[in-house]
Amino acid sequence: MNDSALATINPSAIARTSHETTTAHSAALAKAEVEARFAVAVHRPRDMDLARVALLQDCKRPHFAAVARYSKPVGGKPIEGPSIRFAEAALRALGNVEVSSPVVYEDDEKRIVRVTVCDLESNLTHRTDITIAKTVERRKLGNGQKPISTRQNTYGETVYIVAATDDELAVKQAALVSKALRTLALRIVPGDLVDEAMDVVLETQRKGDTADPEAARKKLVDAFVGIGVSPASLKEYLGHEVSACAPAELVHLRAIYAAIKDGETTWKDTIAKGEDAPKSTAKVTAVHEHLKAKRVPDPHGDPDPSVRTREPGEEG
Repeated sequence: MNDSALATINPSAIARTSHETTTAHSAALAKAEVEARFAVAVHRPRDMDLARVALLQDCKRPHFAAVARYSKPVGGKPIEGPSIRFAEAALRALGNVEVSSPVVYEDDEKRIVRVTVCDLESNLTHRTDITIAKTVERRKLGNGQKPISTRQNTYGETVYIVAATDDELAVKQAALVSKALRTLALRIVPGDLVDEAMDVVLETQRKGDTADPEAARKKLVDAFVGIGVSPASLKEYLGHEVSACAPAELVHLRAIYAAIKDGETTWKDTIAKGEDAPKSTAKVTAVHEHLKAKRVPDPHGDPDPSVRTREPGEEG
């Protein structure tokens, strides 16, 4: 090729063509992957009886049951429901569900991730976009660290808003994606199966507490220590020694632990905004009865909201 021919080549046109080719290839590959998953779902349909048995077997495992329910304060009231770990187990049991969370937009200030859960058998799809600010809040600044801005939190304290590191952003994104996934997943899992599974979770916890109450209390204390909550803090919250915990209090504390572990709340928010810990076994009995209550139609055919299990994030 002579110099005159080379001079007519537009570098930007070459780059644009290369980008378009790459984009088209990526789109075709994504389409083929989705079609393959739908094809597998058609040839290996879900067996709801097997899915139910698999999920309930998970709920009978003490370690899983301990983190399968969460409780966090919202508006001064405790909101309880299936945890993120439970939602993940439910999707595994169901099978033939496509989960994705690609980044759809990003700039210097934020990242937008689209979380999608699709039932490949019914083509029922739920999705939501979550916006992740590329900042974190700090009570104290590190050496040489400059804040982007400051604000007063709900406790009247000054907190500093600083740029998030890559690791901090990754942790923040994972927590927000998990919470969005839980909400979307529970729209696909049959409600009666969720209710039944929660019954089994509570029964599994009760059996462990009855078999060896002291071991159950010690295990719970160790779990809280692992997330930075001391036995002294638990004692202050309960109003008595942890060794004197009633069964209802163990159930309540496990739900709080699961919420903190999943990033739903913090211990500080729990003690500042939540209700007092239950003081008698009547509370755990009420929890059992609530979860066992079925949807009783009213005369007009609508479910009675007083016996409906509350969805995550939904206020009572």
